[in-house]
Amino acid sequence: MDQKDIPDLFRPVRLGRYQVANRIVMAPLTRSRSGSDGVPRSSLMATYYRQRASAGLVIAEGTNISPQGRGYAFTPGIYSQAQIDGWLPVTEAVHAIGGRIFVQLWHVGRVSHPSLQPGGVLPVAPSAIRPDVNAFTEQGFQPCVTPRSLESGEISGVIEQYRHATRCALAAGFDGVEIHAANGYLIEQFLRDSTNQRTDCYGGPRENRVRLLLEVTEAVVKECGGDRVGVRLSPVTPANDIGPDSDPMATYGQAVEQLNAFALAYIHVIEGATQGPRDIVKFDFQALRRAFKGVYIANNGYDRAMALAARRSNHADLIAFGRLFIANPDLVERLRIGAKLNVPDRETFFGGGPEGYIDYPFLSPVERAALVAV
Repeated sequence: MDQKDIPDLFRPVRLGRYQVANRIVMAPLTRSRSGSDGVPRSSLMATYYRQRASAGLVIAEGTNISPQGRGYAFTPGIYSQAQIDGWLPVTEAVHAIGGRIFVQLWHVGRVSHPSLQPGGVLPVAPSAIRPDVNAFTEQGFQPCVTPRSLESGEISGVIEQYRHATRCALAAGFDGVEIHAANGYLIEQFLRDSTNQRTDCYGGPRENRVRLLLEVTEAVVKECGGDRVGVRLSPVTPANDIGPDSDPMATYGQAVEQLNAFALAYIHVIEGATQGPRDIVKFDFQALRRAFKGVYIANNGYDRAMALAARRSNHADLIAFGRLFIANPDLVERLRIGAKLNVPDRETFFGGGPEGYIDYPFLSPVERAALVAV
């Protein structure tokens, strides 16, 4: 097939400082296959990410920026030398076949449990409001507790956690980082007035509530340059019991406008409820795209037809796929030729070993040839 006949979803594109192979992004997926110390299980995880590295960009799973940022058992970290050493074989495996990989910088805030915190202390948040969700601990699911509200003087330390994690990510061979400001975790807890009841310079009017996001982004960009940084947003998701913002269009619109100052590689937007309905609340996602002077990655429930249509209408620059990548390591090829997709086994999503992680089948040469010949 002539290159001009291939839909541009499958053609190279510029993303920040990199030329990537296509417009398909592997979204971050929590799989809980690290050690209890946050050290990646290098061989297993290197195989998993290498299998999926045909995506234009792989965004590695949410990765704890500090012991305080941890909210799920067996998730990886990116703040210690042992963790850096554990991630190096993973990034090397992706690079060996020409892929690009960012890591998602994750602080869960209140979505945690004392058993996951150093010394069994309370999780932290902008305000002491308990989320009505369960935390995945090493003893199983346990109800989240009422968090402790961060003191004003502590917030600079949280920003430093992001900066340090960025430096560790570069040492581990990642091509860049994504700041997780979505899905009801710490930064989004500051963004929304439903979870931020502070009266200091980080609370109240939206120009204060966006402050943490902007200060974190500034610190991260100073470490690695804006063209190696993305930000993930979810303006209307109810994930992790985060209540709606009173005016999400204004709040997230202001956040995106001000993020332009950092010349970021991209914003990564969850359109609708995370892993749920896209139309849960009326929201003009295209207004965010128009406001942002960089690459817009769209996420949430996309399939092949939707992705191709999104590119034909210029709805988004790149399309992120999450759960489809779990069972389809060769998802890019399957989407390109319209192949049938493997069905994921939900029982093996979190924790465990290779089963349901690196043993999903690729298309056979016979299957591929039959489809290409049609």
